[in-house]
Amino acid sequence: MRALLVAVGVVAVVLILLGLIVKAVKWLLIIGLVALLAALVLGWWQARRSDRTG
Repeated sequence: MRALLVAVGVVAVVLILLGLIVKAVKWLLIIGLVALLAALVLGWWQARRSDRTG
């Protein structure tokens, strides 16, 4: 699960940087930010779930 979160985070950062470089900022930044937010939420949720199980 951790590898998946890292992969999603890396893809998000790449999309953000690609959006800044290509000047297609609007959609690539939105997609990148959504992916980054999803990675953060999934990481937080996974951490809470693992804390509950002990």
